[in-house]
Amino acid sequence: MKKMFLSAVAIVLMSASAFAQNIPVDPSVRTGILPNGMKFYIKKNVKPEKKVEMRLAIDAGSILEDEDQQGLAHFMEHMNFNGTKNFPGNKLVDALESIGIKFGQHLNAYTSFDETVYMLPVPLDKPGNLDTGLKVMEDWAFNALLTDKEINKERGVVLEELRLGLGADKRMMDKWLPKMMYNSAYAKRLPIGKKEILEKFNPDVLRRFHKDWYRPDLMALVIVGDINVDEIEQKIKANFGKYKNPASPRKRNVFEIPNHKETLVSIENDPDATSSSVQFVMKDTENYTPDLTVEDFNKSILDNVVSTMINNRYNDMVESNNPPFTFGYVYHGGSWGRTKEAFQGYAMTKEGGQMEALKVLLEEVERANRFGFTTSELERAKTELLSRYEESYNNRDKTESGRLIGEYVRNFLEKESIPGIAWEYEQYKKEMPKITLEQTNNVLKKYVKEDSRVIVITGPKKETIKYPAEADVLKVFSDLKMAKIEPYQEKESIKNLVKPFKSTGSIAKTETDSKLGTTTFTLSNGAKVTYKKTDFKDDEIMFSARSLGGTSLLSDSDVLKTQHAFAALTEAGVNGFTQNDVTRYLAGKQVSVNPAVSTLFEGFTGRSTKKDFASMMELLYAYFTGLNNDPASFNAFRTKQSAFLDNMLSNPQFYFMNEHMKYMNQKNPRFTNIIPLKEDWDNTDYNKAYNIYKEKFGNAGNFHFYFVGNIDETELKKLVTQYIASLPTKGTSTTFKDVGYRQLKGEINKTYKKGKDPKSMVQITFSGEAPYNEKEDLALRALGGVVKIKLTEQLREEAGGVYTTSANGGMGRIPYPSYSFSMQFPCGPENADKLTNIALDELDKIIKKGPEQKDLNKYKEGELNDYKSRLKENNFWLGQIAQPQLDGRDKYAFLNMESAFANLTTADLQNAAKKYLTKEKVIATLMPEDGWEKASKNESAEMKAEVAK
Repeated sequence: MKKMFLSAVAIVLMSASAFAQNIPVDPSVRTGILPNGMKFYIKKNVKPEKKVEMRLAIDAGSILEDEDQQGLAHFMEHMNFNGTKNFPGNKLVDALESIGIKFGQHLNAYTSFDETVYMLPVPLDKPGNLDTGLKVMEDWAFNALLTDKEINKERGVVLEELRLGLGADKRMMDKWLPKMMYNSAYAKRLPIGKKEILEKFNPDVLRRFHKDWYRPDLMALVIVGDINVDEIEQKIKANFGKYKNPASPRKRNVFEIPNHKETLVSIENDPDATSSSVQFVMKDTENYTPDLTVEDFNKSILDNVVSTMINNRYNDMVESNNPPFTFGYVYHGGSWGRTKEAFQGYAMTKEGGQMEALKVLLEEVERANRFGFTTSELERAKTELLSRYEESYNNRDKTESGRLIGEYVRNFLEKESIPGIAWEYEQYKKEMPKITLEQTNNVLKKYVKEDSRVIVITGPKKETIKYPAEADVLKVFSDLKMAKIEPYQEKESIKNLVKPFKSTGSIAKTETDSKLGTTTFTLSNGAKVTYKKTDFKDDEIMFSARSLGGTSLLSDSDVLKTQHAFAALTEAGVNGFTQNDVTRYLAGKQVSVNPAVSTLFEGFTGRSTKKDFASMMELLYAYFTGLNNDPASFNAFRTKQSAFLDNMLSNPQFYFMNEHMKYMNQKNPRFTNIIPLKEDWDNTDYNKAYNIYKEKFGNAGNFHFYFVGNIDETELKKLVTQYIASLPTKGTSTTFKDVGYRQLKGEINKTYKKGKDPKSMVQITFSGEAPYNEKEDLALRALGGVVKIKLTEQLREEAGGVYTTSANGGMGRIPYPSYSFSMQFPCGPENADKLTNIALDELDKIIKKGPEQKDLNKYKEGELNDYKSRLKENNFWLGQIAQPQLDGRDKYAFLNMESAFANLTTADLQNAAKKYLTKEKVIATLMPEDGWEKASKNESAEMKAEVAK
């Protein structure tokens, strides 16, 4: 008996051991911990070639700030770009830009509640770049200088970043966040901090934060790219292992979010709010633990299946002709500190529609809880999830380093498992068949709770909108318990999108272009197909198609009546099937096909995997030949768009953009609001738009189709013959035309007023007609890059008056030859005139003396860095081989960009500046409404009171 008992125990222990097997670490990732506690992750990845991504992750953010340090975790992030041991002053940005790393676009960082992460992509095309990148990471980790001078200079920049965040969303969040983060430190430690502290803190307070938290045992260095792993490991050990932790390090506490019995409700509105939404959160009562075992991972698979099924129900509602919200979803997951996960839902709604949306969100959860899911729903969700993982798996050897590196950062900070896509895909394939309806039907029951709940309702403040009382919100839950709810009925999926047919089309002519590596078919119906086979991704095919003409061929009246309807047409579905039918048919297929009618052409964009290429072509054919006419679907589209757009002009930035474009285009009768208003929708003629679509897409012979990716040529020929060569044609060709309308000309200085916050925007533009010149086009583009460098130096680093700047230039060929150059920056209204003059002075210096060679070199390096990476991207090639059809450019010009950049001189930029930037300009300035000074003083007083409290 004893022997038998021991055997049974052994069997149970063996089974438990297998069940509790740990999730493995991807063997291609080398990890380690230095003697000082610093962790490292290294992975060789050759996509893109000759490039490496570096991250410095610090397990310290705003949650660790002392009372007098609020905002200084983020300020410390800024200071690492303003003087380190090996790169004093602004030498760090200068050095990195000189090797092709663009500040803000490539070189960046972020600070959140619990962490700070620095990001650095390094091109490896020159000797020494790798060591420069590692030296930067070392300085970021340990060698910030933190001089009084640089700290005081950076105050203005950080205050400008704070200013950018002001507005309706911030005001409402300040009210609902204390309820969402109930009784936790997170409610009091927003990373941007407090204005009063940022303005006046003693530099020693910042140095204290750096000393306490920038230490090896709270850091990880993550390096992924085209590197030698052994070499990198030795360099990390040599350069980072010498640093020590403080003798008495402060404890890195983990901050909890307490549970609460009551349901907390926050109903907030603001005159400047641009959208209406509702959110519910049901916090887990037990603290979060990361997935460590295979059992944990399998539970996450089950969770994903359940959330996919219920979100599919919401998507069906959104795609119906009576949508309860613009979009909505639920999921179980994090975002509430390090210790709390929650079951949460969100919906964006029409004005005043939050209560209806909340009821729909919760009712669908209740329906699933009472009756469970259906077999067809389960199979659909399994197919969808497996398809996504299959695509990632198939592209596993062509995944960009920038996409991989985030997983390793999260492993350090949040203990997210990193088994790699191969293991994950195999686990999904293994577990999916085992998941039963009984399992899925029990998942939501453990997440739906009556305690630790929070409801947040936000929207615009208007006399016409009546918001619910807190009691009304709470009543939704009690009513739900007694509600009569019917089981969900899943509609059967269709078998074919297009009825099988025998094509009579054929390939009439084949041409090849060895320089581009393309092949072009001319089909029997006159359509053309150009394709390029690539190995950039193992499982990706991208396409576009164009027919020239667009709305330029329509009358002024027809443009105004149809421009907002074209985007709604696909909502009607195809071949008598609804959009929901199409969505279900495509479940588990990685396919997108998007028709559009634009100003100069009509056409398509889309993508698929190799396996789903035929489905993409079938959908393309359906949009050409079988688009439904359903005015009710247009009304549903209008409802959803209005919910999203109706209040956008309350946002000062959107108002500024819309009003300025209206002003500049006041002589153009085809121009209306960028954001459609009620009068624009009322003037829209759905049937006219439908008929124009049918006419334009009824002439396939005017279309040129482009395909780029890992294409099987035999399969392509078969599908092209079946679906494209059989499309109807009229035997005629069209092209776009210049309708003749132009923006206002002259020296214009226009001010717009909107908003109560002390926020301004300045836009300076030079534009006009000019014969196209390829060299001058490149010079103006380069001038934009050089001017951005100067604006960053002068407006941000020297004046401390902006957080970000932009400058862009170039020449256009269509619909008429033109040039344009613009500078733009947000700032405080009190500084708008001063900073505008500084920007114009910098431009004047270039006009008179030419740009500095070092700045042009920085621009060249950055553009060449991007260009070399883009040459290995399907999307880039698709754009390049398709563009000559539209603008007539030299189809080989993009292949010679390295020599074009090499031949570009400072004299070329100066000549272009003299020629185009000494003409009439337009200065448009956004200012807050009258009384902003008083509002700003009141805000400052409120901040002082809060700090004192």
